[in-house]
Amino acid sequence: MRKTWIALCWLMAVPAWAQTAAAPVGADTPASVLVVGQRPGPGMWKVSKGDHVLWVFATYSPLPVKLQWRSQQVESIISRSQVYLSPPTLGASVGVWGGLKMLPHMVGMRNNPGGAMLRDVVPPEVYARWRVLKEKYGVGDEAESERPVFAAETLYAAGLRHAGLATGDEVAKTIQALLLKNHVKVIASHVQLDVPNPGKTLKQFKQGSMDDAACFKSTIERLETDIDVMRQRANAWAKGDLGEIRKLSFADREAACQSAMVSSPALRDGLGLEGAEKRVRKLWLEAAEHALANYPTSFAML
Repeated sequence: MRKTWIALCWLMAVPAWAQTAAAPVGADTPASVLVVGQRPGPGMWKVSKGDHVLWVFATYSPLPVKLQWRSQQVESIISRSQVYLSPPTLGASVGVWGGLKMLPHMVGMRNNPGGAMLRDVVPPEVYARWRVLKEKYGVGDEAESERPVFAAETLYAAGLRHAGLATGDEVAKTIQALLLKNHVKVIASHVQLDVPNPGKTLKQFKQGSMDDAACFKSTIERLETDIDVMRQRANAWAKGDLGEIRKLSFADREAACQSAMVSSPALRDGLGLEGAEKRVRKLWLEAAEHALANYPTSFAML
């Protein structure tokens, strides 16, 4: 029944909408070429307390689709680490009966309430820009019925594929394999949200409002102006070039899409999303302090 709950949990998981400063529209800049083959990625942050060390590996998304990541430094650190601090996560559990009660409400949960279409809920000039990108990236017409926050995610994913970029999951998979191979103990920083009435929560979400216009607009702006900079940053990460990463300014717009999710009363109140991010960050910091105090070598990924 966990799979039944994935759909609603996914509502909380807005992608990392990594952003950068917008270049002038129509600027004539050459497109960058993505690196391929085996690359080391960046170095790690070293946090020390006495003779105990916590190594923190910073991931990045999006990355080149054809990137084969391998870092001998990371492999060496993991091989001698006693514990691994997993990234902070949120989750929810509804039980078997709660999952069954959700099923009738899951169909169409990404769609606008009342059968509204995108053209009905976003400004005309923003919708016109959406249409241009939708055609460019081959997004299907089914996205026209989605809420702006979900249509933005659909468009963003299509834009990344078009640019030869992906979410970078292969790096995490490689690290997980190394952790299993070396039998490293895992310390999780996980907040479990209590959902007393999942069917009611999902029904209210489908019928309720969301303040997701800023997320939709910022995603369009991102794809209109910043694809080439995303590729440059992906290359810089793959080569371990921190100087280049710092040079490419990075305006964070993830907050707009996270705020859109929290703006839904059903998710904010029914799932208890408000304040959850602070709770899980606090858990991770406590885990880091525990690792530094009790283990000679620890490894973390953020």
